[in-house]
Amino acid sequence: MIDSKSPIGIFDSGAGGLSVLREVRALLPNENLIYFGDQAHVPYGARPLTQIQKFSETIARFLLEQNSKIVVVACNTASAAALTHLRETFREAQFVGMEPAVKPAAETTRTGKVGVLATPATFQGALYASVVERFASDVELFQDVCEGLVQEIERGNLRGEETRRILYSALRPMLEENIDAVVLGCTHYPFVIPLIKEIAGDKVRVIDPAPAVAKQVKRLLEAGERLNKNPQSGQIRFITSGAANAFQSNLRTLLDVEAKVETALWRGDDKLIQSA
Repeated sequence: MIDSKSPIGIFDSGAGGLSVLREVRALLPNENLIYFGDQAHVPYGARPLTQIQKFSETIARFLLEQNSKIVVVACNTASAAALTHLRETFREAQFVGMEPAVKPAAETTRTGKVGVLATPATFQGALYASVVERFASDVELFQDVCEGLVQEIERGNLRGEETRRILYSALRPMLEENIDAVVLGCTHYPFVIPLIKEIAGDKVRVIDPAPAVAKQVKRLLEAGERLNKNPQSGQIRFITSGAANAFQSNLRTLLDVEAKVETALWRGDDKLIQSA
């Protein structure tokens, strides 16, 4: 039975969604959380949308079977490919997804030029096209897929030579066009914000959508009277479909956290089996 003490389920293709978990935790410290990182399949960005949709459906079912009271799709690629499908498939469940933060960038730009860093699947999705059409028709957008950046962040390489090369290659042409905002359209990318700011300079605003997602989770839980009012801090379970020790390394590097990591292994594309 789902009640206020039931967990918030959060998933991503890998460790990137930890940037969203971090914001949810900061805003809602009493809540119990389950995080699933699909590191067996990371990155999602270049995969077919139908495959991402299938992975997302299976993971959502897994989290709902863990009694999650709400599921956060903490992955821009999965949100673009599967959010509508998930809401149609699990009609009794609530989902919060990622939307490229083009709107706040378009509303605050002074130069009328905005950079967007995201995966190919996010740029190809109807969600991104809809956001651009609704909120950025009068703004010039410069896009880059930052090929290889997700893998570098998964390796914990937040300031290394290759990470810097990828970001410099993406940002330098945009900066030459006089952008004054950069939208982060992948949940992995907030972990390299210091390096982005170093390359882009103080005059370029870097927009991370994760805080807005955390606020939306809180609004929905408040509306449904399902906030956990227990004054003690909630518990967090971390689950990966990859190697537990590799994910523990991600937790140390990205969140400065030491924690037990559980594993759940894929059986085909439609079943996850939790390891003992």
